Amino acid sequence: MRNDVQEVFDSTQPILLDGAMGSMLIAAGLTPGSSPEVWNVENPEQVRAVHRAYIQAGARLILTNSFGGNRFRLKRNNLQERVGELNRQAAIHARIEAQNSQHKVIVAGSMGPSGELLKPLGSLTFDEVKEAFAEQAAALAEGGVDLLWIETMSDLNEVRAAIEEARSVSQLPIAVTMTFDQRGRTMMGVKPEDMVKSLKGYDLIAIGANCGNGPSEIESAIQAMYAFDPTLRLIAKSNAGRPRLVEGKPVYDATPAVMAEHAVRVRALGAKLIGGCCGTTPEHIRAMAEALYQ
Repeated sequence: MRNDVQEVFDSTQPILLDGAMGSMLIAAGLTPGSSPEVWNVENPEQVRAVHRAYIQAGARLILTNSFGGNRFRLKRNNLQERVGELNRQAAIHARIEAQNSQHKVIVAGSMGPSGELLKPLGSLTFDEVKEAFAEQAAALAEGGVDLLWIETMSDLNEVRAAIEEARSVSQLPIAVTMTFDQRGRTMMGVKPEDMVKSLKGYDLIAIGANCGNGPSEIESAIQAMYAFDPTLRLIAKSNAGRPRLVEGKPVYDATPAVMAEHAVRVRALGAKLIGGCCGTTPEHIRAMAEALYQ
């Protein structure tokens, strides 16, 4: 690990993360249902503007615009042949904004789930998903990220595939988060303590929870993880409340003040890396920064 990255992660202060990317791009004109990753090439300044806004709000770690950058998700918009290009550009744009920041900013390469079910529940083989994660991880590393950030996972087998293949193409540190949105479990039935126990031997730089149904759900997951192993660096990246549909669009009702209060609570529960997921804006992150660093 680079010395400056190690310095940030070893600090006694919490590390403030960024917020949502997709909803910010949709607000800027991205067509819902299209791949946000294509804007890394077609509208790069808008992608960089989102990164810049989070950094100016106080974020010290930002995620690349590559959550759906694996071949299976990109195939939905016939972009599966552009995995390398779109992920490299995602890393480059985040790196430029991090370098232009007045404070130190770490760049994490976002890697979301494949969007497919593994056999026997689905048609995707373990080898196929491994190849896809290796392809994406290699491109993000080539683009210049500081670490790889495997997020919003529900299946431990898919998590293992992502970790192992990321390690096969890069020596970068790896962080992992899962989504516990089914009454304290992931969609595949994984509990927070199951995740910690299962991934304990993978030497992850950080582990935690993201997305889901709002702050209280994330707080419960962090509390369970900390109780199982208080030595971990824990990640809490909650949605800005529970989403509800208004005129066909998701609306998140947690205000910046609510998310700021959540940031303080989840830090007390043991989280080290704290930010927001869906529905979280730079205004939310600014309020969280004021609460965490006052």
